[in-house]
Amino acid sequence: MKLRYKILSILLVFSILTSCGSKENKAVEAHHDEEEAHENEVSLTPEQFKVANIQLGLVSEKALSGTIRVNGLLDLPPQSKVSLSTPFAGILKSTNMLQGKKVRKGEAVAVLEHPDYIEVQQSYLELKSQSNYAKADFERQQELAKEQVNAQKSLQKAESDYQILMAKFNAVKSKLKLMNINISNLDKGNLTNTITLYSPINGYITTVNKNIGAMVNSNDVILEIADTEHLHAELTVYEKDVPKLKIGQKVRFVLANEQKERMATVYLIGKEISAERTINIHCHLDEEDAHLIPGMYLQALVESGVKKMLSLPEDAIVDFEGDKYVFVAQTSENKNEHRFKMLKVNLGVAELGYVAIEIPELKDIQNEQFVLKGAYDLLSQLKNREEEEEGGHGH
Repeated sequence: MKLRYKILSILLVFSILTSCGSKENKAVEAHHDEEEAHENEVSLTPEQFKVANIQLGLVSEKALSGTIRVNGLLDLPPQSKVSLSTPFAGILKSTNMLQGKKVRKGEAVAVLEHPDYIEVQQSYLELKSQSNYAKADFERQQELAKEQVNAQKSLQKAESDYQILMAKFNAVKSKLKLMNINISNLDKGNLTNTITLYSPINGYITTVNKNIGAMVNSNDVILEIADTEHLHAELTVYEKDVPKLKIGQKVRFVLANEQKERMATVYLIGKEISAERTINIHCHLDEEDAHLIPGMYLQALVESGVKKMLSLPEDAIVDFEGDKYVFVAQTSENKNEHRFKMLKVNLGVAELGYVAIEIPELKDIQNEQFVLKGAYDLLSQLKNREEEEEGGHGH
């Protein structure tokens, strides 16, 4: 009987000890979980938040699948580019045009001079006088013919002489118009040895090929002018991707040395495959930008599918101990504190500066405020705090 009581006593003590040990283990585990959660959080004062230039934002829906990656450049349609020349050789007397200068349609851009210009004007005045005389003679012969005073042959010759002179006169007059010579002034006897060239379009000077005093021949391009208001994206697509193309597809592109994403729309698709087995597609920009320049290189994605994925900018992703993380803003009762939590993220397709993401810990990912810029500053803050804590434990 005594032995039985001893056994029961031992079992009771063991049960109490086991229960206490279990509670202690649970408490330790809870404390460990709390520390681990705390380790992944960082807080900033309003001053630190401002200095770090933290930028918050929501996830974006991007078509990161079903796209065609292509290269290209910004270009202008032929009607938006002008190579200014003149069929009349001369010496460049004056111009104040420089690359980048804005010009209006009809604005004077260059003045040429040459003694031959005088000869054309002189021919005009002489032919004008001769044609007036020939006209009067022809009309007189007509009157004489009516009265049967002269021979028909005289009338025919007078008519022929008048028509020949008028043909020469009109030819010289057209030539003067090409030279931009003011005919009204010329009719008053005002001759000039200069001609003025005018801009045929609104635009910007892109090239100046001649300096003052240089000889300009009839086949020389003096200036080049571009109307950059209607730039388009000219993309090069490989033959294998041609079946995926359709007019109206959206195009996302970024220019070299620029992170800003721009949009365009497929407007024309080439019908000839080059020797490199590619075709060109012509895309209109959704938003015009006067600061863009023809010839800029770009990288683009033609959206050939409609599937969209939740994504963040690449700057929002940080690499820590071999894994990828993002920072999510946390609510704080302290108004003088900005709190952020670092969460592990699974990455998907990465295109044009955006990455498809999955975060298992977040249920309502679309309503979370993510750190889009400044994520590495938060990571540095987190590491510094851990190092300080480890140093304190060491003492």
